[in-house]
Amino acid sequence: MAAVVAATALKGRGARNARVLRGILSGATANKASQNRTRALQSHSSPECKEEPESLSPELEYIPRKRGKNPMKAVGLAWYSLYTRTWLGYLFYRQQLRRARNRYPKGHSRTQPRLFNGVKVLPIPVLSDNYSYLIIDTQARLAVAVDPSDPQAVQASIEKEGVNLVAILCTHKHWDHSGGNRDLSRRHQDCRVYGSPQDGIPYLTHPLCHQDVVSVGRLQIRALATPGHTQGHLVYLLDGEPYKGPSCLFSGDLLFLSGCGRTFEGTAETMLSSLDTVLGLGDDTLLWPGHEYAEENLGFAGVVEPENLARERKMQWVQRQRMERKSTCPSTLGEERSYNPFLRTHCLVLQEALGPGPGPTRDDDYSRAQLLEKLRQLKDLHKSK
Repeated sequence: MAAVVAATALKGRGARNARVLRGILSGATANKASQNRTRALQSHSSPECKEEPESLSPELEYIPRKRGKNPMKAVGLAWYSLYTRTWLGYLFYRQQLRRARNRYPKGHSRTQPRLFNGVKVLPIPVLSDNYSYLIIDTQARLAVAVDPSDPQAVQASIEKEGVNLVAILCTHKHWDHSGGNRDLSRRHQDCRVYGSPQDGIPYLTHPLCHQDVVSVGRLQIRALATPGHTQGHLVYLLDGEPYKGPSCLFSGDLLFLSGCGRTFEGTAETMLSSLDTVLGLGDDTLLWPGHEYAEENLGFAGVVEPENLARERKMQWVQRQRMERKSTCPSTLGEERSYNPFLRTHCLVLQEALGPGPGPTRDDDYSRAQLLEKLRQLKDLHKSK
């Protein structure tokens, strides 16, 4: 309901809201003036929210308080370096894995597989809000795992489905996506581990480049280079043509339902180019993201674009799903174009609300990158209910 309240409070205040948002974003550094402007935004966006949000490090991604501890909390680049480059990160991941298994013995969400003419996509809820996936050729009984961060949960699904794991597709190096590579590749000796050689994927056996195709039975899966979140981030596109069904995008931490990942190892221009790669895919492509962030992301989208009816309808559906702890994936890229602000940097309403104001270069790539960077800054300041 917080998002509905926010949308109501902002409705009809387009010009005033645009000035407020620009004021906040122009001074989003950790000083007193920035904090005052954040209070101003809250007074317009959510009358029920009187608590000032914490000032988050600009290098790190927002994680809501009600979730379990996350390695990407606001602790600065020093921790990010330790997490991604040293054994301390792996130990932290193992601790998070144990806690999540105790807290969610059956997974954080209830998921439903999708079956298309002999191809099954099975989401597996892992950790506190991650998703791993099995892509299965049901005729050949062959399976591909995407980002198997909890090898125990993934192995249980493999055994339940009665399939042979022959490949692991890793979107990027972060332990909450790659932590299960070692155990699963050792257990399944013929299993190949795919990923970018630029990203330091643990136990990588088969490096991939942009547009490389992995073939497993009827499965034709194309790797697309989408740097920004990490230098070597890849997304994987399952081609729907061989099985006469929709294509499926496994987006890791590039794209979520109504959101996008934090730019840890790139620039706004880099991330914009990666998001444009996804925008070039068909509207009916199913989006299978790496995290369950839907309700929080749609709440933020309601702050920056309060009169978007597609977002409001999607939020109502998501809230019903989450009340029953049901998964919100997949969405479609057609849906995402209608309400995901990070895919809408070309839209006039967002340019007027967040952009630098009138000017002849508003629609060029540099201006869109600036707008994307401002959206990400505002997202980091946004406090979900």
